Amino acid sequence: MKFKPILGDQYSGSLAGVTASHNRGGDYFRQRKIPTNPNSTYQQAVRSAVSQLTGLWINTLTAAQRDAWDTYAANVLIPDKIGAPRNIGGVAMYVRCNVPRLQASLARVDAGPTTYNLGAYTAPAIDSIDATAGTMDLTFTNTDDWANEDDASMLVKISRGQNVTINYFKGPYRFAGSIDGDAVTPPTSPATLTLPFTVVAGQRVFIQVYVSRADGRLSAGFRDFGVAT
Repeated sequence: MKFKPILGDQYSGSLAGVTASHNRGGDYFRQRKIPTNPNSTYQQAVRSAVSQLTGLWINTLTAAQRDAWDTYAANVLIPDKIGAPRNIGGVAMYVRCNVPRLQASLARVDAGPTTYNLGAYTAPAIDSIDATAGTMDLTFTNTDDWANEDDASMLVKISRGQNVTINYFKGPYRFAGSIDGDAVTPPTSPATLTLPFTVVAGQRVFIQVYVSRADGRLSAGFRDFGVAT
């Protein structure tokens, strides 16, 4: 059944067990499902990082540092679930930008960025996925600014193997590794990453990629997939 919103362009949210959502085909309704919470070690690590950063925001960051993150958030809007840009606020931006850095063992950035964008980069490409070796070769552009900057990094998350008929995958993804920038000797492409899950030949493997700049800016995400051989 097709429908057209009476107010606004898109529906979002849940009411009485029904959830409004959208995908590449457009808007649709589905039965609301309560998500499972396996409380995996990976989830615990992310939650711990969020808690740590929230505590630092309250107890450690100076007023000037908090103001700088508030200003950055006000100037760099982040799309919500239906793509509408919004100001997520300074503390949420501080957490958004620093959780991936902690995952990648990069230094935390407490000073809010003064360049008001997410940072541009060239989209990487999956060169190959070796199911036997459990590795992925990822091609990237090592002349990008991030690749020639100390304390910057391309951060890669990888999915479990999926059926070859699946064309779009929202998650979950698991952090697989980083490609660190270097002001003297930029990283060499392609980079070989260890898959965080066992896959078999013929499965599709999806990636989610971000770039973290030295000043703390975290880029928009890039998604792609390849087939394991």
